[in-house]
Amino acid sequence: MTRTPLALAALASTAVPGLDPVAVEAVRTDDARYDVAFVADAQDRRWVVRSPRTPSAAAELAQSAEYLRLLSRRLTAFSVPVVRGWTSLPEGGRAAVHAYVPGHHLDFGALPAGSPLAAGIGRALAALHNSDPALAEEAQLPAYSADQCRRRHVAALDRAAATGHVPAALLARWEAALEDVSLWHFAPVPVHGSLDEDDVVVVFEDEADSSTGRITAITGWTRARVADPAEDLAEVVHRCEDQVVDTVIEAYAHARVDRPDRHLVTRARLLGELVEMTCLLEAVASEDEEWISAQVGRLEELATHVPDLPRLATTTPTPTAPAGVDDHHQPDGDPEDAAAADAPPTADQPEEPPATAAPPEPAATDEPREPAPVVRPVVLRPLDDARFS
Repeated sequence: MTRTPLALAALASTAVPGLDPVAVEAVRTDDARYDVAFVADAQDRRWVVRSPRTPSAAAELAQSAEYLRLLSRRLTAFSVPVVRGWTSLPEGGRAAVHAYVPGHHLDFGALPAGSPLAAGIGRALAALHNSDPALAEEAQLPAYSADQCRRRHVAALDRAAATGHVPAALLARWEAALEDVSLWHFAPVPVHGSLDEDDVVVVFEDEADSSTGRITAITGWTRARVADPAEDLAEVVHRCEDQVVDTVIEAYAHARVDRPDRHLVTRARLLGELVEMTCLLEAVASEDEEWISAQVGRLEELATHVPDLPRLATTTPTPTAPAGVDDHHQPDGDPEDAAAADAPPTADQPEEPPATAAPPEPAATDEPREPAPVVRPVVLRPLDDARFS
């Protein structure tokens, strides 16, 4: 059921001893399964209260909260919101309350290449992916193998195709990537599961100088699970320039205990595009014609860029060229192909450092020794809305 901000404030007061609400503010989120509000109390403290609307959302909230309780004891690279109190709901399930997380959100699209913040995203995700999967198992989070991840995307694409709203160019592009099983060899890790720029919280010693920024927290954990590490890089790869992605991946690769797989960025690019498909499915399920129309427009716009997008299917040369190849195509065994094979990896194939060279997990305050080669403002947005759980 839906609850008003005043009702949510009353739940917060019940959940946390000594919380005497004096102000409440409704929070607009992209997740319609929860009612969320900010609450200020008589001691000038700010809180976030979240009430699930469905039994499945209530179970998901309980699982993710337990995982964050366990993870907060092990993770030092950044903080996570930990529930401070629960209160039972008449219809079943419980509402959760945790402290408000102060700071700013980043605009991924405005991150400079080589910046400390871009590298900080890579190190933060590496810290999460290095964490013990047993914590997720103890919290009873879902866990998926590499092939199960692929099959889940195939099933979702089939449902989207059945709507008749996905352009043929996108269907062909995505089907080719999902059918290319060589892309789907990876070791599942604990993942955030729905990371976007609203979930990354940063603070600055000098807000006019982006080089003083550091990531202090990550929020929005209701989709946490053990799955494809590319899921947490999808929004970064989708939103950022290739040079920024290179910065993130380089920091990520050097901070990982295990080598990232060679197709990590390719899958992240695919998953970033599939977000639009997921939004279409949600719009269709809601029967909101305006939302459906808007999402169809976004897919059609994306389809116009397919010829210019990086290829998703693998580009490993074959022993013989197929019949009918145009003269301008490079033949197999061309010296330029050999040179390309030996070239440093790009954003579509990150460099894989030797496993023995991986350093210990860095602290959240670690910064590169050299200043960022590009200095320009980073666009910030206040914490006016977010998925705080």
